[in-house]
Amino acid sequence: MTLNITSLIQKNNTKIVLVVLDGLGGLPVNGKTELENANTPNMDRLARESACGLHLPVDYAITPGSGPGHLSLFGYDPVEFQIGRGILEALGLGVEVTKNDITLRCNYATIKDGIITDRRAGRIPTDKSRLITERLQSSIKSIGDVEVLFAPGMEHRFAVRLRFPNPVSTLHAMIDDTDPQKEGKAPLSPNPTTEEARPIAKVLEQLISAIASVIKDEDKANYILTRGVSSLPDIPPFYDRYGLKALAIATYPMYRGLARLVHMDTPTVEGSVQDEIDFLKKNYKDYDFFFLHVKKVDSYGEDGNFQGKSNRISEFDALLPQILELNPDVLMITGDHSTPALLKSHSWHPVPILLKSPYVLGGTCNAFSERECLKGELGIFHTIKLLPLALANSLRLKKFGA
Repeated sequence: MTLNITSLIQKNNTKIVLVVLDGLGGLPVNGKTELENANTPNMDRLARESACGLHLPVDYAITPGSGPGHLSLFGYDPVEFQIGRGILEALGLGVEVTKNDITLRCNYATIKDGIITDRRAGRIPTDKSRLITERLQSSIKSIGDVEVLFAPGMEHRFAVRLRFPNPVSTLHAMIDDTDPQKEGKAPLSPNPTTEEARPIAKVLEQLISAIASVIKDEDKANYILTRGVSSLPDIPPFYDRYGLKALAIATYPMYRGLARLVHMDTPTVEGSVQDEIDFLKKNYKDYDFFFLHVKKVDSYGEDGNFQGKSNRISEFDALLPQILELNPDVLMITGDHSTPALLKSHSWHPVPILLKSPYVLGGTCNAFSERECLKGELGIFHTIKLLPLALANSLRLKKFGA
């Protein structure tokens, strides 16, 4: 039996900051992980006085997507709330989504002779991607009686909203991705996995064909791969569940979408990690909970760039003192999943976490790394337990029982 802690919530004036270094966890190359290889004097010092451990976004041996990883960090069971990537991307881009809509996230890709040579079209610049997406919108308004909306994202990403005449459900969105996850393969078909999804899949086939016709002469972005076909889910608001007025600070749309899905405030923030920290400072008095997302750690891991990932971790560490100057009551630094450069992908490996508050044991780790966190007082635990730990350490949970 799992205890519903909502009834134990008590409000106070404490501040909780959750920093997510996307894809933080890694594996050794020449004896060190990316985190061990990075220059992290500030996080190392913090780890020595914090509660440390490793967390599992879904379960042992399960490789999580970004959606499940973040939902767990926000205190939602990712198995109970299975969220498609499309809805996250669309919401993060500010697209209005109703019960009549199917959404999907798309990557521009490079294809030659029917074979994918680059799944991300060389990570084309956002300005170039936006121009191509705008051309698609001017060329494709609908597929039959289905209204089509294109929403440009960052680099090679964009979202599509398909608005149907009638309401759709989760069963209508059960369609496989067309991204084979590896170069050197042909794109997959948008295969439906339920009877209800069959007509939606046919619309998607027509859409992909129409898009390919429009962009076929592009140098790099001459095809698309679809991911995360999804409808609007029902999910309880973060404030109702945990009594925290929350602000999401993320430059990438999908992560704003995740936060918006649970009704956090999700203003558009652009620029560098320094810009995100400046935004945190500016709004620090107005919220209880802050989710600050750092993306590029994951991007370098997916590209297999070990040193690049280490450098991004080092860059954040140099900025960390600015967050510490705010003196949050609880500060957590972690990732949503592991992305070892060795694998060039997300992985099932537990993710390092440090939790700083006045009410931890501390003194169990000498540095912030995967190996050191194994020694920590938190042990290896399921990510969904992290938010309750933050509430307890901010004295926001009442005693259970007499």
